[in-house]
Amino acid sequence: MQNVMIVGAGKGGTAILKILLETDMLNVEAVIDRHRDAPGILLAQKEGIKTSTNWLPILLENIDIVIEVTGDDSVFQELRNIKNKNTVLIPGSVAYLISRLMEEKEELIKKHQNESYQHDLIFNSINDGMVVIDQNGMIILFNRRAEEMMDVTKEVAVGKHVSKVINDSRLPHILETRRIETNQEMLLENGRKIITTRIPIIEENGTLIGAFAVFKDITEVVNLAEEITDMKEIQTMLQAIIQSSDDAISVVNESGQGILINPAYTRITGLTQEQVIGKPATADISEGESMHMKVLQTRRAVRGVAMRVGPIEREVIVNVAPIIVKGILKGSVGVIHDMSEIKSLSRELNRARQIIRTLEAKYTFLDIIGTSEEMVLAIEQAKLGAKTPATVLLRGESGTGKELFAHAIHNESDRKYNKFIRVNCAAISETLLESELFGYEEGAFSGARRGGKTGLFEEANNGSIFLDEIGELSANTQAKFLRVLQEREVLRVGGTKPVPINVRVITATNVNLEKGIANGSFREDLYYRLNRMPIHIPPLRNRKEEIPILCERLIQKINRDYGRNVESVTEAAMIQLMEYDWPGNVRELENILGRAIIFMNYYETAIDIQHLPELKNVKNNRELTPSGIEIQPQGKSLSEMLEQFEGKIIQQTLNRLNGNKTLTAKTLGLSVRNLYYKLEKLNLEINSTQ
Repeated sequence: MQNVMIVGAGKGGTAILKILLETDMLNVEAVIDRHRDAPGILLAQKEGIKTSTNWLPILLENIDIVIEVTGDDSVFQELRNIKNKNTVLIPGSVAYLISRLMEEKEELIKKHQNESYQHDLIFNSINDGMVVIDQNGMIILFNRRAEEMMDVTKEVAVGKHVSKVINDSRLPHILETRRIETNQEMLLENGRKIITTRIPIIEENGTLIGAFAVFKDITEVVNLAEEITDMKEIQTMLQAIIQSSDDAISVVNESGQGILINPAYTRITGLTQEQVIGKPATADISEGESMHMKVLQTRRAVRGVAMRVGPIEREVIVNVAPIIVKGILKGSVGVIHDMSEIKSLSRELNRARQIIRTLEAKYTFLDIIGTSEEMVLAIEQAKLGAKTPATVLLRGESGTGKELFAHAIHNESDRKYNKFIRVNCAAISETLLESELFGYEEGAFSGARRGGKTGLFEEANNGSIFLDEIGELSANTQAKFLRVLQEREVLRVGGTKPVPINVRVITATNVNLEKGIANGSFREDLYYRLNRMPIHIPPLRNRKEEIPILCERLIQKINRDYGRNVESVTEAAMIQLMEYDWPGNVRELENILGRAIIFMNYYETAIDIQHLPELKNVKNNRELTPSGIEIQPQGKSLSEMLEQFEGKIIQQTLNRLNGNKTLTAKTLGLSVRNLYYKLEKLNLEINSTQ
């Protein structure tokens, strides 16, 4: 490869340098110019070529060709005198000629590119497909719309015969006949239907140089017509839906002006079409901000917004969503729900739920009313117990709602879809209870059913069994019950083969089981099996603040049972109910309210004091110990009197310390656990804190 030195880095030298940079035959060794900022010098430096203001040192190196483009004849003569005989010197006139030719070439190329770009821009911007062929039938132009219609790219089509790209093309026929064909229908291979016009291209001297076809996809026109038809049908359907909807519907445009409302809107708001259509979206608002305007500003839907609308200030719930078509906001649509109807439906639903629960004898924790500390604690313990398979012992006086808790525990557990068997141990005779609980085999006793009978424990398999009045079980039944708890299996009366069971046991009692253990009527080992999770339900006298809520719920129940419409209890009657100690607890309260409602006149809607029977708290004769603590000595043993005395001390200390059990235990020198044991054993009940 020959080395070249360019002397002169002006316009001509720069043109020569650009030419030489594009060839691999020559290597530009250096560019010389006395001006360091000459364009050729800057280009050479960018390309990593040696530059200088003095050509003499470089000329003495291995330079094969020197191109002089300074235009100075003295420089040319000096270079010719100094160069060696093997170095070729090209004068500036030749370089200048080459430079001019290069400039003209670049101008022609640029002009051709501009014209070609303009032609392509026009050719591809039209919405019709266009194909141009030469006199030999070869495709020379194929615009973008033609690509889309025929599913063929320009690169594939150009240069091929038209018949290989478009089957059954009549452009070759146009070349033969030189006649124009207009508005001809044609079906393409991809199923598109087009209308095409074919025209020959003939010069002024009559020479045929080609032909072209312009075609339009009429599939779009057909689809557009179908879409318009479908849109009209959809519009008719939507109008029918909107007009028949019971929910109020309003539509506004992008400016927030009303364009559509339905009859339900007029019914709920009291506003007619004349008062809404064409008016601002705020026209129907009587309280609150317009959700239509908010949605138009944010382009986001809003739901469940409470507000008041119309001249009657109807309380409603509003849902509004934007109408966006191809990214453009067109308006918003709002749906208005009448709150009075929702509240009415909610009341009916709650009444229906109560009726269903009554029919199914099912209760949940929602049915248990409790706001006092002890009641809330009992409910929380019951919810915890429902999540575990442990045996639950419900303790409390008669009428406190132990069975209600048993139902709720079952319904809160993972066994809620299985059976819930309820057994009152005190209501079944001792001779029948064993066979009812455990079942019996055929011939186990006289009168036994043929084939035997499945016991209640087996019936409750995979479910729950509730044993009320568990303290009334006989010693023999207690022993068999203990086996069920320990071994998880039952042995039928007269049977020899145990039957495995998986049953959740919930028990309840209103007696002191600890006293039963002491006098031998209740097994101690069974007690410890049952007492794994004891839940104490406080009596009503310890939670009198709940009486108003209980009255409201019980009145609803009695109204359903008796077909009455009693609404409340008067303040005077409520005071009398609050002063009573309720030894029969909630059951007695229900009895009193039911009796009062029965004897009320049908036009009366509130229970007053004259409807209630006389309620008097029973007070026993009492004696005081020397320390001032009351005891009842009549007919009691020493141990019983000591228990009573101990209970009075604990209760007196609790009262003095405002019911703080932790501080009470510390004052009496007991552990908190031991204090709770004594409270339960001695049946001490008091509103207290930890």
